[in-house]
Amino acid sequence: MTRGLLAVIDMQRVFAEPGSPWAAPRYAEAAAGVRRLLPAHRDRTVFTRFVAPARPEGAWRAYYDRWPFALQPPDAALWELTEEFGGLAPRVLDAPTFGKWNPSLAALAEPEGRLVLAGVSTDCCVLSTALAAADAGIDVRVAADACAGADDDAHARALHIMDLYRPLVTVTTVDELLAEAQ
Repeated sequence: MTRGLLAVIDMQRVFAEPGSPWAAPRYAEAAAGVRRLLPAHRDRTVFTRFVAPARPEGAWRAYYDRWPFALQPPDAALWELTEEFGGLAPRVLDAPTFGKWNPSLAALAEPEGRLVLAGVSTDCCVLSTALAAADAGIDVRVAADACAGADDDAHARALHIMDLYRPLVTVTTVDELLAEAQ
C-alpha cells in the first residue's frame, strides 16, 4: 500500500501555546501522533503554515477585525513551526487560507496518490484541506489521533463530517497508517 504524501498542517506556535487565543488544547497529543508518522514518510512530508495576508481582502477583513493580534508578517514568532518540528520540516508551504490544498501542495502530491493529513485545527484547516483535496481526486487519509481541534467536541464533529465523505476521505489512526506502510 502506498504511504503517500504526509501534509502536516499548521503545527505552529500560535496553535500550541496555551495563552494564544487560537490554542488547540490537545496540541501536544497531535504532535505525538505527527512524530510517529514522520519516519514512515521520510522525504514525502510537507509542513504547512497558516500566515496572515499582508492586506486582508473580502470577508477576511471581518475575520481579522475579530482577530487583530494575528495581523503579523510571516516571519513573526507566532507563525513559526513549534520547536520540535522546525528542524524536521523538509518543505514548508505558507498559505493565508484555511485550506492548504493549493497548486503548491497539489504539485507535491501524486495525481492518483494518497494524501495523509495530520495537524491542527481539525475543525478548520485540516477539514478545509481534506475536502478540497478530495474534490481534486486525491485519496485523503486523516490521522485522527495526530490532529487536534479547537476543543474536543469540534475535533469529533469535524472527524465525523470528514468520514461522511468516504471513500474520498477516510478517517483513520496513526497505528492503521503505519501498518499499511509496512
